[in-house]
Amino acid sequence: MSMNENHKGSCHCGAVRFSYRGEAITKGLRCNCSICTRKGALMSSEIIAPEAMQIDAEEGALGLYQFGDGTAKHFFCKRCGIYTFHQTVRRPGHYRVNLGCIEEVDSFALPFDIFDGRHLL
Repeated sequence: MSMNENHKGSCHCGAVRFSYRGEAITKGLRCNCSICTRKGALMSSEIIAPEAMQIDAEEGALGLYQFGDGTAKHFFCKRCGIYTFHQTVRRPGHYRVNLGCIEEVDSFALPFDIFDGRHLL
């Protein structure tokens, strides 16, 4: 797969924007843990290294939610409420993004794998 694609995304209101260089987006990932089940978003199947991720948020717009041991960091826009990306439990500091936030990607048309996060810990 090509790592040369630049992907751009944002929350609904545009206060949180991000981009990363990575693989072509051909499928997504759903997780059955308690937070992912409730937010219902399709995540990137690719885990994104921190050096590949660029985040540009207006001052005060980027919110952070953590639970359990706090390893995973779930980021969202404090203005419109959209979950944009998170840092993973399995690779702390690395990201997955909400594919519904990526420009020119129809997250409803993508096939997806399921990750059993409910039984991870």
